[in-house]
Amino acid sequence: MTRRFTYAEAAAELRVSETWLRRHIKALPHSKKGRVVTFTAEDLERIDALHHHEPTAGPLAIVSAPKPDGPHPMAQLRPLPRRGTAVRTS
Repeated sequence: MTRRFTYAEAAAELRVSETWLRRHIKALPHSKKGRVVTFTAEDLERIDALHHHEPTAGPLAIVSAPKPDGPHPMAQLRPLPRRGTAVRTS
């Protein structure tokens, strides 16, 4: 017999919140009998494959991000002036 997972069990298996599952249920594979929603192991595998994203930068990335050669790309940006004052260009 196939094991059926509830929202709480499926969320724990997928390492997502239960509310995320409930919000995205229309786009996710699942079974429904009346108001009872369940997920099979195959459903969970498909959900994980569809919504799994590897980080591209940061401490969890497989490949580290390239190091910039020079100043930060947004170093020239300055905050906007207060409301009611004219913007001066240099």
